[in-house]
Amino acid sequence: MAGNVVMVKHAACVPQCAIAFEKLWLEAGAPAGAYTNLLISHDQVNRVIDDPRIKGVALTGSVEAGKLVAGRAGHNLKKSTMELGGSDAFIVLEDADLDQTVKWAVWAKMNNTGQCCVAAKRFIVVEQVADRFLDRFQTALAALSAGDPMDSTTTLGPLSTEAALLHLLDQVKRAVAHGATVVMGGQRIDRRGAFMQPTILANIKPDNPAFRDEFFGPVALFFRVGNEDEAVALANNSDFGLGGSVFTSDIARGKRVASRVDTGMMFVNHPTWTSADLPFGGIKNSGYGRELSSMGIQEFVNKKLVRVVSIDAAA
Repeated sequence: MAGNVVMVKHAACVPQCAIAFEKLWLEAGAPAGAYTNLLISHDQVNRVIDDPRIKGVALTGSVEAGKLVAGRAGHNLKKSTMELGGSDAFIVLEDADLDQTVKWAVWAKMNNTGQCCVAAKRFIVVEQVADRFLDRFQTALAALSAGDPMDSTTTLGPLSTEAALLHLLDQVKRAVAHGATVVMGGQRIDRRGAFMQPTILANIKPDNPAFRDEFFGPVALFFRVGNEDEAVALANNSDFGLGGSVFTSDIARGKRVASRVDTGMMFVNHPTWTSADLPFGGIKNSGYGRELSSMGIQEFVNKKLVRVVSIDAAA
């Protein structure tokens, strides 16, 4: 939109998607070279960042990848934006419409099988409605059916890779070893593909690695709190700050809670999501800079001042 050309190093497990994106740009009439895939290894990325023709660097990835890429960009004095991990809070207050809230909870957790940076990951529910929410949430997740992700009737898809599944299973195992309770799921599904049962973990204490980790898949962390203040405090007790949401029948209250949560984006009565007209990005270990909207376009343009002054103006 700003007139920049873009060179993309995709995730190594999806080269076909990257190639398809490039074809779509060309079919839409973009000039050749406006969007170019770089089929390169991680080791070659530094050479690209170092190249003087590259003027800016944007990454969507892990915190560790962000440190490496941002560090290399900084070494070259190049502008960068980082869209890294997230552990979004899904806050449910006692006056929320539970029927609608549970529907959104399933959507927020299971979109792309939970493999989404702004998927809801920490479900923080006020004690007054915690049992009812958990019961309905568990029932709804149990109704999901694993199947071919290309089939529109499938409601539970696989993880992106076998390695991703094994990592998630190991995270659950470590969480339980440190005292967490498996409310449901926690196991691999016995079928072809990297499928995992929808999972809910509870009784997660601050000294549990799960309290700080990002679970990138169909694993929900469930927390009970006494009131709104405790919900906000728990939401803010995170190294991440990408998105978040709060559910309440009082919109003014929802706005107030949203303003108190330390994160880049907050939605009231809707899970965090993306739209071309809304700025997208986080704080803390979730990164910096914004994508989408006019703010995203402005991230990678040079703002140049040209001022015409009368030659007779006083010095």
